[in-house]
Amino acid sequence: MFKPHGIIPAMVTPFDQNGKVNETALRRLAGNMTTAGCHGLFVLGSNGEFFSLSNEEKVEISRIVVDEVNGQIPVYAGTGGNSTEETIMLTRQMEEAGVTAVSVITPYFVKLTQDELKQHFESIAEAVNLPIILYDIPGMTGNPLAPTTVKELSKVPNIVAIKDSSGSFDNVLKNLEAQGTDFTVLVGTDSLILPALMAGGGGAIAATANLLPKVVVSIYEKWNAGDHEGAELQQRKLRAIRNAFGKGTLPSVLKQAMNSAGLEVGPPRLPVKVLPESVKLEVEAIVDEYRLDGDVN
Repeated sequence: MFKPHGIIPAMVTPFDQNGKVNETALRRLAGNMTTAGCHGLFVLGSNGEFFSLSNEEKVEISRIVVDEVNGQIPVYAGTGGNSTEETIMLTRQMEEAGVTAVSVITPYFVKLTQDELKQHFESIAEAVNLPIILYDIPGMTGNPLAPTTVKELSKVPNIVAIKDSSGSFDNVLKNLEAQGTDFTVLVGTDSLILPALMAGGGGAIAATANLLPKVVVSIYEKWNAGDHEGAELQQRKLRAIRNAFGKGTLPSVLKQAMNSAGLEVGPPRLPVKVLPESVKLEVEAIVDEYRLDGDVN
């Protein structure tokens, strides 16, 4: 079965000034990340604003990235929704679009039991052919996946990984107990990339790799090469932009940083607003520091 690994950017979705998907910018972004040595691309996650996209847009975005990558690296697509049937239908469409695997976030709004979450993922896995990555981000969904549930789901043949965005290293360690030859733990909290690798994790689905793909990839590569000091240095570089994320609604800070760096991805989609001018200046100052260090062009 397919085994995810490495640094996989959680891609933003570029929009034009009218709020439409910007295909040219999307292709450029996918090409840049592939050239930077990323080990896969993940579309339609939280930073990809999946919550504001129609299913038709989601499928089109996935097709564009699959076409642009042209088999060089895997393409992952988020297909999670609030109903099991909705998720199954979109996952089947993604298979037709040619993605390598899908990421399925837990349902949100309605508080579910662990048994209900387990049945949700088992039903999806049984109904589709693609490899599935569990996506646990309880701070946004209100539905945490308990490590005991993850361990049970890891035994399902086409459930191949978890993206742990709990923000808790203890939770990552507990999920690592389920990791084996057929299941991988990927972190979705960028401050934990190196700690997770040190603990035996398989990599990260990283938002900061939109802005700093070479830096984030180098954490993984230096760690694998035994250059632990170098990996730590690269990990520290993520702090400035990570610390700035709280200054705006997701993904407004990241998009502003990319725009400031010349990676034109446009505004977030309403109701998320662009940053106020004072915060824009703060973000631009952070990008300028990265530019001085040679981490962005």
